[in-house]
Amino acid sequence: MSETYRFAYEGGVGELVEKKSRFIATVTPVTSEEEALRFIEQTKKKYWDARHNCTAFTIGSRHQLTRCSDDGEPAGTAGRPMLDVLLKEDIHNVAVVVTRYFGGTLLGTGGLVRAYSGAVQEGLRSSVILTRQSGVRLEIRTDYTDLGKIQYLMGQEQIPTLASDYTDSVYLEALVPVRQLESFCNALTEGTAGKVSLTKGDPCDYALNGGELLLLDKGEPV
Repeated sequence: MSETYRFAYEGGVGELVEKKSRFIATVTPVTSEEEALRFIEQTKKKYWDARHNCTAFTIGSRHQLTRCSDDGEPAGTAGRPMLDVLLKEDIHNVAVVVTRYFGGTLLGTGGLVRAYSGAVQEGLRSSVILTRQSGVRLEIRTDYTDLGKIQYLMGQEQIPTLASDYTDSVYLEALVPVRQLESFCNALTEGTAGKVSLTKGDPCDYALNGGELLLLDKGEPV
């Protein structure tokens, strides 16, 4: 079962200007080093006329793989500060390229660190960052007399319904966060005086994008 963590679902582009130098941050989701390197190469080709294209990425639910590059800026003034933003925000499976068009004025070490860090923050603000959670599919079988109580409990705990079937009896498939599974099952049993039938199914990672439920595959690194 994978852990709960924040990840880039959709990338974005953010920009800031510091003493006439433009810093353009391009953010994208990635799930492998190869994917990150392809993105970096494509972005460098897009901004081929820029002075610098500095990079950072982190992959894995525990940041197992991290890389960064100053791309010709003074050591430690670009790539590492960019990566530090990703790690401080605890965002996983994400890559960012900050492109600099030189404005003619030197910024100094501190100015570069602030500019590259600030550009990454702008890029993240324009991206969609979600929280990946671990859940379990729970099959619920009951009669109609207890349906209202079950729906109330599901609404109270914000448990989404994946499937339903209303025939002679009621069948619901719910997606329950792992941390709530035991207490939710106990609440259902108590609330129906033990008449409900519960069957635990497969684990399922998911995220909520506003009110939209997104089921996530298990192929991403953990």
